[in-house]
Amino acid sequence: MDLTPLPLVNDTSHRAAGDLINDYRARRAFEEEERAQRRRIQLEEQRSDLNPPDVRIRAWEKVHGLRMPADSGHPILEVIAGDTRLTLVEVHGEQQARVAEAVKRKALKTSVVTPASE
Repeated sequence: MDLTPLPLVNDTSHRAAGDLINDYRARRAFEEEERAQRRRIQLEEQRSDLNPPDVRIRAWEKVHGLRMPADSGHPILEVIAGDTRLTLVEVHGEQQARVAEAVKRKALKTSVVTPASE
């Protein structure tokens, strides 16, 4: 005599393969919509006149997964300026500010603190 229980009619633990595929597709569509929404927000952040140049450029870098080059003659700077709605002068200004900050950090790192004389 077989004593294994029969599945109940309302048992949802045994879903059809079609249901799983539909759930997967729905989840993928939802995830894609979330990604698209995040990208729209990031693009708005890089273009917003309410954000200063440094915020817009960092947003551009995040969207593209790139760093702004230090070379003031690099052709991508014109692309950055256009995408962020900044002038090339403003982009160069941010480059100079970053260089100044890097020099300042390096100077602080390499400066040796001498103990007070006894």
